[in-house]
Amino acid sequence: MKYYLIAGEASGDLHASRLMQELKKQDAKAEFRFYGGDEMLAAGGTRVKHYRELAYMGFIPVFLHLPTILLNMRRAKKDIEAWQPDVVILVDYPGFNLKIAKYVRKHAIAPVYYYIAPKIWAWKEYRIKNIKRDVDELFSILPFEIDFFEKKHNYPIHYVGNPTADEVRAFPRSLTKGEENSGKGIIAVLCGSRRQEIRDNLPAMLQVTDKYSNDNKIVIAGAPSIDADYYKQFMEGHKVSIVFNQTYDLLSKAHAALVTSGTATLETALFNVPQVVCYETRPHWFFKWLRKKLLKVKYVSLVNLIADREVVKELVVDNFSPENIEKELSVLLSDDSPQREKMLEGYREVQQRLGNKRAPEEAARIISTKQ
Repeated sequence: MKYYLIAGEASGDLHASRLMQELKKQDAKAEFRFYGGDEMLAAGGTRVKHYRELAYMGFIPVFLHLPTILLNMRRAKKDIEAWQPDVVILVDYPGFNLKIAKYVRKHAIAPVYYYIAPKIWAWKEYRIKNIKRDVDELFSILPFEIDFFEKKHNYPIHYVGNPTADEVRAFPRSLTKGEENSGKGIIAVLCGSRRQEIRDNLPAMLQVTDKYSNDNKIVIAGAPSIDADYYKQFMEGHKVSIVFNQTYDLLSKAHAALVTSGTATLETALFNVPQVVCYETRPHWFFKWLRKKLLKVKYVSLVNLIADREVVKELVVDNFSPENIEKELSVLLSDDSPQREKMLEGYREVQQRLGNKRAPEEAARIISTKQ
């Protein structure tokens, strides 16, 4: 069969590549054409555009590059129509992909399958109308989305497991929770993947970890998309090191972590590392307005969203401060603290809710048997 895929950012490129690998196992005649990145290219097929030509985040970058975005969208629509795939698979990136889904459905080109459901439960819930109208099958990687789509909106979906859980399970674990031969524990600092997140969160994180640097090694997990020089301005004067492309290795050895909200909170939990979620953003008034008017969720971390309760402490904007971060971190550093054990118990609950399905394998099985 002929599969046309669209992934608009690095994480989508990775998840789509794993799905493509599984589809090839299920379908020996699989052909791929796609908008994506290097991971998808390595999986095989023809790349039409790199996701870097699509991935503009935030109002101002999108506004400035709007002509390019619209041109890429028109090209994608025409390319899909010309190639006549058997299936169109859209991977996250809803601002772009839901418009593609509308076009494909309107012109009756092929079934539309959406892998990694758009997070409309957080905001833009009105998009459910587009999904119901234009998407044939929706694949979720978060278990709480089942109730949102099926009970609240009467739209059946497939929960296929969580690819982050797959990747963590496959990672070879360190035998020790500390730096070899040093006798020191490691405090991991995961301060986001965008410059603004790093700028807003890292200074306070390092102010706190300075107080523990004599007995612990402080290590920043650098984001692959950010150059090392950007971090240096914040690291100067602090006893801290940085690693790139080694986040899982770092978490496998860490004793505790300070983590900016995002997938990193779930990765940290899956490695059983007690954490404090720290999320500062400026201007404060904008986040407060956004949370009051648009955001529909009680928590910002995936750990708490999956558990549907507070497993990890979230220090977000109003209660974000070095004093509060230190207070929460200090109780997690003690091996016998009740707070540490309670958090680890919560992690076990999260892992049970995620289950043991392999997301790309399960999605590929469903897609290949639908045709």
